[in-house]
Amino acid sequence: QVQLVESGGGLVPAGGSLRLSCKASGSITSIDFMAWYRQAPGKQRELVARVVSGGDTNYADSVKGRFTISRDGARDTVYLQMNSLKPEDTAVYYCSASIRASELGYFQDYWGQGSQVTVSS
Repeated sequence: QVQLVESGGGLVPAGGSLRLSCKASGSITSIDFMAWYRQAPGKQRELVARVVSGGDTNYADSVKGRFTISRDGARDTVYLQMNSLKPEDTAVYYCSASIRASELGYFQDYWGQGSQVTVSS
């Protein structure tokens, strides 16, 4: 069974930095894209950043130049380095990945448990 396990959330003052990690485990044959989403109270979940298997990345306009997504293929892990954090970055951050598990034979989207990031003003 495939799982995504996140770590690294917390409370940080405005202007600070945090690094989120998300490791995929289980009977994984291959991983297509890995991504980070976030959901603030009362708002819809939004894409923050995504990295595809070839290494190309894309970011939400609101985080460009401040956040960096990276992927360690050998460890099936994706990271989100968040710098110059703002109070409006406060949200629950979710890891997501498109994974082909050996028992399924096709790609399916999986989600992590969510990590709270709180930026104080």
